[in-house]
Amino acid sequence: MPMYEYKCDACDHEFEREQSMSDKPIKTCPKCKKRKARRMISGTGGFILKGGGWEKDLYSGPSNRGGGGGDD
Repeated sequence: MPMYEYKCDACDHEFEREQSMSDKPIKTCPKCKKRKARRMISGTGGFILKGGGWEKDLYSGPSNRGGGGGDD
């Protein structure tokens, strides 16, 4: 599940919540209880390729760079 960052416009409290992508954004600040919380745009998440077989240029190996993939 993705982690979302929030900030309260009333008290400047920042917090994180793990939520499903289908969950509605949190509106109530857990610190001041006012309905001024808003979801922040975060650059910490993203698409990460893990495991073996991936090179720095994100191709899976030399066979995918040939320009057609057929036998020459």
